[in-house]
Amino acid sequence: MDDDPWRTPVIVASAQHSERNEIVTPIGLTEFVAVEALGNAPGISDHIDRVNVVGILFGGGEAPASLLAARLHLDVSDCATTTIGENTPQWLVGRAADDIAAGRADAVLIAGTETVRSQGLGAMTPPDPGRDPDPVDGDARPGVSLEEIAVGLELPAQVYPLFESVLAARAGHTNDEQRRVLGEIMTRFSAVGAAHPHAWFAERLDAAAIAAPAPDNRIVAEPYTKRMNAFLGVDQGAAVVVTSLGRALELGLGDQVVFVWSAADANEVWFPSQRPDLGRSEGIKEARTAVLDASGVDLDDISSFDLYSCFPSAVQLAAAALGLDPLDGRGLTVTGGLPYYGGPGNNYTTHAIATMADELREGATDRLGLVSGLGWFITKHSIGLYGASPPPRGYRRGNTSAAQSRIDASAIPTLDSATGECAVVEASTVIYDRGGPVTAAPVIARVHDGRRIAARAASAELPTPSGCSLVGATVRVDGRRPSHHVVELALGNVSS
Repeated sequence: MDDDPWRTPVIVASAQHSERNEIVTPIGLTEFVAVEALGNAPGISDHIDRVNVVGILFGGGEAPASLLAARLHLDVSDCATTTIGENTPQWLVGRAADDIAAGRADAVLIAGTETVRSQGLGAMTPPDPGRDPDPVDGDARPGVSLEEIAVGLELPAQVYPLFESVLAARAGHTNDEQRRVLGEIMTRFSAVGAAHPHAWFAERLDAAAIAAPAPDNRIVAEPYTKRMNAFLGVDQGAAVVVTSLGRALELGLGDQVVFVWSAADANEVWFPSQRPDLGRSEGIKEARTAVLDASGVDLDDISSFDLYSCFPSAVQLAAAALGLDPLDGRGLTVTGGLPYYGGPGNNYTTHAIATMADELREGATDRLGLVSGLGWFITKHSIGLYGASPPPRGYRRGNTSAAQSRIDASAIPTLDSATGECAVVEASTVIYDRGGPVTAAPVIARVHDGRRIAARAASAELPTPSGCSLVGATVRVDGRRPSHHVVELALGNVSS
């Protein structure tokens, strides 16, 4: 890395937009926020040598980055999109910072959007048949195994409640008690969202409105109510521009820069059923340690945080890994989080970075902000540390290579087949359809030799049709890879 202070990476401009009225397409909204971001940094367009569009989940087409560059009249050959993962915006900023500090890049435009609201009304991206697909950057592995999919663990709303069940069991809470705890945590997120000009929901929800099941706040999967889930039905876009301090000063933009102090990435053991502890995040812990060590600061030096918040378990595991109380007075979000600010697919973290940059520009010069993004199921982690002033050590990449090797080596083997095998449940949830009936009750359990198994319990095996947690119970499982099922609740206590 080049220690030339003029090559210190900075965010020189950003933009966000939430569209509630007009019908927009993904590329149209991405162009809108990109134009605004570039307009906020006059002269920077002439220096953009990379365009990244965060992977668009719905309707983005195969060449969103090169199409965006063409619409912006940018003469850029380095155009790429990304794999699935809300870590990718922070990962892209970290990669841009690495390359700018090393002299490999001049200025990088990072933008993204989701337009689920408009697509529900029929809007689609016009085809561009003459354009080759963009390269796709990032780790393309699927987020869950075939065994996990076979028992009903495929979507975030199905998997994240499993982590919550572990936290609830360790606290000795029933599902109702855990919901009340989560209401107190998430009402603080709602309050921040209600004050954010780009948040999808302007209403501040109290703890009871979030936690209490009601006709308009059904339980989606135990213990989560609807208002604890990320809200995807938005039209939201955000963009940031990363360049060097020297370039910003040359263009007369020195008074609006926010400094990138450090960045680090780490993964968990990839598939949830193979993780040693479903109630901890070693990946976030190691990325946090790497970022703080590289920057030479402590957690107490940081004034603002945005922890990825698709579901409450993501917040709690990140807070614990960082060494924060979930009710820390500094707050754990600057946007309001995905249930209240809005959950624009892979691009939420771009909004978090843009908001953090705005806060740091407007605050005291000694302020620092930390942003964490994650992908899949608390799987892929990227953390960035930002400052209103230059980093005393210069920009530093946090090194997690040794820690990653340790994490990867800790994977728990899984069981191939079972015939009435006894297993102790370590995580569970009950999933409901919109009308209320139970649709699935997946569990992750451990057999006597330490191997793990993912299995599905039918309603007949549950002591009550809803509301229960099987964590700590002994069950008998049957089946062969990839599909196992609970055939009997054998022993142990079941909480409801």
